[in-house]
Amino acid sequence: MNNRDLLKSGIEGFGIDVDESMLDKFSNYREILVEWNQKMNLTGIEEEKEVFIKHFLDSISSVKNGYIKDGISIIDVGTGAGFPGIPLRVCLKDIKLTLLDSLNKRINFLQTVGEELDLNNINYIHGRAEDFGKDADYREKYDVATARAVAGLPALLELCIPFVKVGGYFICLKGPNADLELEDSKNAMRLLGVEFVEKIDIVLPDIDLSHNILVFVKKMKTPSKYPRKAGKPSKNPIL
Repeated sequence: MNNRDLLKSGIEGFGIDVDESMLDKFSNYREILVEWNQKMNLTGIEEEKEVFIKHFLDSISSVKNGYIKDGISIIDVGTGAGFPGIPLRVCLKDIKLTLLDSLNKRINFLQTVGEELDLNNINYIHGRAEDFGKDADYREKYDVATARAVAGLPALLELCIPFVKVGGYFICLKGPNADLELEDSKNAMRLLGVEFVEKIDIVLPDIDLSHNILVFVKKMKTPSKYPRKAGKPSKNPIL
């Protein structure tokens, strides 16, 4: 199976219909990623097969169990090179996506990707989650917040939950230490008014990598003191 077929099979395995245009977009995305990676640090992975599996399929796996679907609004917090947000947008044409990152160079990269891949319904924000989570235009406006490899779970909860509507979800992509991080997050969940829903185990093709998706539902409005000032959630997480 070639890399393109591997990607197609993997996406279909998550219940998404795939056409050639979608696969072309992912190939182009990878080429832009490699090109920009020469001048700024976006990823340690450049080889096509690895990008397809470890970045694209890993991101798309967050659709599992139906929390992320067409027609919803999503904010991807600390999106970096666009994961999981852009792969989700390539697969789900009707999501309203906001990409938030603290580095303007990365936002420039993401805007280039969006233009080259002809993706609409994307809002690009340069800034910190601590600041925009307090902004009335963004606070509690999204059906789903996502994050991948940004920070420890207690800090992530404080950074992401303020963006989510009551009744909405926080979908967090985590590695093998998910259970330990959950244990450390009990107080943060209580203070931020969220409940843990489930841990979804993800199997990716041709790779020995333990990966989990943690799902949280927001049960009440976020107390006004959260998120705290820039840097506080990561330096002094709620424990």
